[in-house]
Amino acid sequence: MAISSPFILKPIIRVSISSSFSSLSSHSQRLQSQSSDRNETLISTVVSVLKEQRSKSRWNFIKNLYPNGFSPTEVSQITLQIRNNPHLALRFFLWSEKKSLCKHNLASYSTIIHILARASFKTQAQTLIQTAIRVSEVDEIDDPNRPLKIFKVLTKTYRSCGSAPFVFDLLIEACLLAKRVDRAVTIVKMLRSRSIYPQIGTCNSLIKLVSQLKGANAGLEMFKNIFGFNEEFDDTNRAKVSPNVETYNMLMLSFYQEGMSEKVEQIWIEIEKFNCVPNVYSYSILIATLCDKGKMVEALRLWEEMKVKKIKPDVMAYNTLIRGFCEKTEIFKAEKLFREMKLHDIESTCLTYEYLITGYCKNGDIDPALILYKDLCRKDFRAEASTVEELIRAMCDKSRVYEGLAFLRNLTKNLDFFPSRNSYQCLMDGLCKMGKMKEALELQAEMVGKGYRPNFKVYRAFINGYLEKGNEEIATNLRKEMLDTYMEIEDD
Repeated sequence: MAISSPFILKPIIRVSISSSFSSLSSHSQRLQSQSSDRNETLISTVVSVLKEQRSKSRWNFIKNLYPNGFSPTEVSQITLQIRNNPHLALRFFLWSEKKSLCKHNLASYSTIIHILARASFKTQAQTLIQTAIRVSEVDEIDDPNRPLKIFKVLTKTYRSCGSAPFVFDLLIEACLLAKRVDRAVTIVKMLRSRSIYPQIGTCNSLIKLVSQLKGANAGLEMFKNIFGFNEEFDDTNRAKVSPNVETYNMLMLSFYQEGMSEKVEQIWIEIEKFNCVPNVYSYSILIATLCDKGKMVEALRLWEEMKVKKIKPDVMAYNTLIRGFCEKTEIFKAEKLFREMKLHDIESTCLTYEYLITGYCKNGDIDPALILYKDLCRKDFRAEASTVEELIRAMCDKSRVYEGLAFLRNLTKNLDFFPSRNSYQCLMDGLCKMGKMKEALELQAEMVGKGYRPNFKVYRAFINGYLEKGNEEIATNLRKEMLDTYMEIEDD
């Protein structure tokens, strides 16, 4: 019997192993092909049902066909197939989530966000962006210098979804709504490195929020970064979007609110460099700045410049200049503007009346101030407590204390009105000077009932009042009480 050589078996074994690998590979390819076919069948079937069946029946039909639901990738592919009908794409996305047929990830969120942004469905897209941010933040490191995960996915899927740059504006706005300013800034920088620039409205919103949260100077730096005005940027790096008049108005207002008038005037000069035409709001801010500095001649020059340029003043512009004249007690010029408003059918606001009332009071003209106050009330406006205080102080200065007291009593009948401490003090001081100590004590009790504790001014009024009446004993006792009890109370 011949013994087979082992060398003869090797080729047989090699052929067997090779055949096995070939068989496994073919089987794997067939499985992948079958899986791909099933996937394509699922997508085409669902798309067909969504497009062709009636709205009421399509959802149950799809759920019965695919009770196990869909993967996020399949949902993305289905929504892309129907992206020309964004309403339907959004309904399918939300329905699959509501019925627990798909556990969406950032990729499926990004797809539907791109579709909605492309169709300018701002509100719906922004809502989904906010949800996607919350979903991604579960395990995300809170590092403001790193872009959000949703930003990375949106960038990656941008071209395949045929999206529009507007999608990144929505993402930035979502960050701003959540007060995530640093994240928004990071996104703007990364977009700019890709030569993608947010719309001017988005840029303005970012600058405004930075100014509000971090101050006017930080807002100005943000402005320079967005539009490429920092020294390290040359003209080739300038943003393709330019600031508009609203941008400059925001910067001016921010600096004005922080009392930095020089900066306001500097920005005004910068407006012309970009051929931006100042509007009535721009003029109002600069006029307010000049009025605060008492430069009424320059403020009037700007006012006339507006008219030459056919920029029609609005109520805010009138109020600004009226306030300036009233604070300088140039009440006749303020009156002239008030009459001009009526001639041009510009409705006065509560502020218009309050500025004029305060101006008349400072000028010692009580009667016209009271007439204006009655007019204010007829228009259903409600004056601030500070305006009422000016009226009462002016009445007391003119020795019309009882009239001021009646005025206050009438106001306190309205439960919504809360008098200031100074209103009570003026009246008590006036009553004490008249020797009407009983009425002054009653008013002091009312003041305490409003939560105001007596201070040195109140004690001094009563002490002087009792001394004038020759009652030194009560005056001495009050002086001792004041020193013993209220030594640490600050004199308002």
